[in-house]
Amino acid sequence: MWYYEKKLQYPVRVSECNPMLAKFLIEQYGGADGELAAALRYMNQRYTIPDKVVGLLTDIATEEFSHLEMIATMIYKLTKDAKPEELKKAGLGDHYVNHDRALFYNNAAGVPFTAAYIQAKGDPIADLYEDIAAEEKARATYQWIIDMSDDPDLNDSLKFLREREVVHSLRFREAVEILKEDRDTKKVF
Repeated sequence: MWYYEKKLQYPVRVSECNPMLAKFLIEQYGGADGELAAALRYMNQRYTIPDKVVGLLTDIATEEFSHLEMIATMIYKLTKDAKPEELKKAGLGDHYVNHDRALFYNNAAGVPFTAAYIQAKGDPIADLYEDIAAEEKARATYQWIIDMSDDPDLNDSLKFLREREVVHSLRFREAVEILKEDRDTKKVF
């Protein structure tokens, strides 16, 4: 089970209200390559992965939930003082009409989250390659959001998240090698 500390994994600060930047960040909240999809994907895959690497999926899934909390905090801080006209100008008018400032799982284009984002093949190596791709796509998305942002405070947190995606990708690559080695070991019955 989890132990929850009432603090974020890494501090989240924003320099100013910026609904447009919040709209971009929503991609990492409820998009196909976002934190929710990753957390659910790894938590789901852990049931058909060999014991040698099951803990890795559990650990990374748990961390992805903490990243989801960070993204939610960023979006909230970027929009909490925005006027409805500012939200509309940023492309969040539809969101405001449906949810006010409440967070909702959708991507930056407003498409609702779907379970179709959560891939699981049941083949451990195939699933781990899927996970590597997911982490690399998330890393790229964080970089593109950083490129769009002029908020140094927020960029600090985004860089932390981008680097965690790199670490996760590396850990999944290590797990692939462990499973390949195990698969290739001659078994005598």
